[in-house]
Amino acid sequence: MPAMDCPASAPFASLGRSILSLRREQVHSVDGGGHHDSPGGSYDLEIEAFQKHVADIFLDLASSSGDELLSLPWLRELLDGLLVCQDEFRGILFGCRDGRKVDLSRPPLDRFLSDFFERSVRALDVCNAVRDGVDQMRQWRQHLEIAIAALRGSGVGRPLGKGQIRRACKALNDLTLLLLDEKEAPCILSLRNRSFGRSGKETPQHRRVGSAGSASSAGHYRSFSGSVSRSWSAARQLQAIGNNLNAPRGNEVAATNGLAVLVFTMSSVLFFVTWALVAAIPCQDRGLQTHFSPPKHFPWAASITALHERIFEESKKKDRRNSCGLLKEILVTEKCSRQLLELLDPEIEFPLTEEKEKELRQGVGELAEVCDSLKEGLNTLERQVRDIFLRIVRSRTEGLDCLSKSHHCD
Repeated sequence: MPAMDCPASAPFASLGRSILSLRREQVHSVDGGGHHDSPGGSYDLEIEAFQKHVADIFLDLASSSGDELLSLPWLRELLDGLLVCQDEFRGILFGCRDGRKVDLSRPPLDRFLSDFFERSVRALDVCNAVRDGVDQMRQWRQHLEIAIAALRGSGVGRPLGKGQIRRACKALNDLTLLLLDEKEAPCILSLRNRSFGRSGKETPQHRRVGSAGSASSAGHYRSFSGSVSRSWSAARQLQAIGNNLNAPRGNEVAATNGLAVLVFTMSSVLFFVTWALVAAIPCQDRGLQTHFSPPKHFPWAASITALHERIFEESKKKDRRNSCGLLKEILVTEKCSRQLLELLDPEIEFPLTEEKEKELRQGVGELAEVCDSLKEGLNTLERQVRDIFLRIVRSRTEGLDCLSKSHHCD
């Protein structure tokens, strides 16, 4: 993704900024104009308001039902929440308003910020991997569209023919191959597949697939390395983001006027969101075993920990264990395509009975609903991930600039 600035497009983000402005006015009114004499106290109030807002965002996300969890609308709400948190974080850390000047290069704040910016760089890689996963899901949708078009091509009142059934079966079988996780790939290697969208021109990668046999074929179909290297691992990246993510000690909080708490809170939010994205969206070498247990005294800890546990438990369910992603729409796609394939028995007799054709058309309708939700939801999700990428780049650039100058940010 290009490192360029981009304004927020989400209405939730605008709402978050309005809430932050209101809270700042409340902070100033509570201080009674005395915050110039007590900058630390003023920061304490703003950081407390920030943590309360983070807690409200994740409490709302945690209140979602099981059906809503890890759906595209839920993910959009999660990413909206992250965008709001990023805006508020930057506003407090780099605002330097009302005559206050903060030396970000002063220990131990410089160490907390350096660690945060290092996590941010790794989060950028996760954004790129998620974008590749979204592209992969678009490819799935193209196979769905082929199957739907084939089974609807006869028009209302006209019977389905063998050619239409064969074309739909081919599209759904190809989709099944693409949906399989790497762990399951060896069991289907006897099946040949031409992935959707390949040009007729043979590439070196295609020649390797054809000559190296089944093992390399599985690797080709499961590769999401459009923006990340083939050796890149989402599991290792998450582990690195969460590594040494420890709450600041009392003396560190005092030495930074509470800003160490601000950085720790934002680091925790960033880690959880990237972890949830990897859990939901197909990513290269997915893994969700990373430990995450923030201290309970933080107001947002309970809701984020509860969400982490719910998502992790979801990943251990039998029907999710070998899935390439926990997104609800992936589960529905797998279920609907499998049920429709069962109806499209190769030994099916023609002409179809009225009952059989009714079942097929009902299955096509369910598949079409999934296809429509993917078309709308994936475009929005990709825009949000791009916004997050750009915000991280901008925040990191501002922070590193302040650290390198070794004086108060302007």
